[in-house]
Amino acid sequence: MVNVLDLIGRILISALFLISAFNKVFNLDGSMGWMEEFGVPGFLIFPAIAIELILPVLVIVGYQARFAAGFLAIFCLMTAFLFHLDFSNQSQLISFLKNIGLAGGFLFIVANGTKDWSVDREKKYVRL
Repeated sequence: MVNVLDLIGRILISALFLISAFNKVFNLDGSMGWMEEFGVPGFLIFPAIAIELILPVLVIVGYQARFAAGFLAIFCLMTAFLFHLDFSNQSQLISFLKNIGLAGGFLFIVANGTKDWSVDREKKYVRL
């Protein structure tokens, strides 16, 4: 049961990034313009898309999950403090808190790793 919950948790925490990456790809000009409104160069949308596609997949399959989760935690914190500091706007406050919460979830993966249903699981050998 623990393995199932671990995998479901990794899928749920990563799903947001996969959906967000596809939204950015299909609305590239809008996403670049939105970033530029905050003083972030628009071309940085391409590494952001790569991060949002590759690292969540690594977390889901459990390959280098601690590294990927650590990087995603930093990404979430940077995103929160760069783009969601207008607390007078309720949706920005919610987005800020969402990113902080996601960073916490990723730090939990960094601290505890993944369970048996992952590519990097420790192989358990039985000596006969």
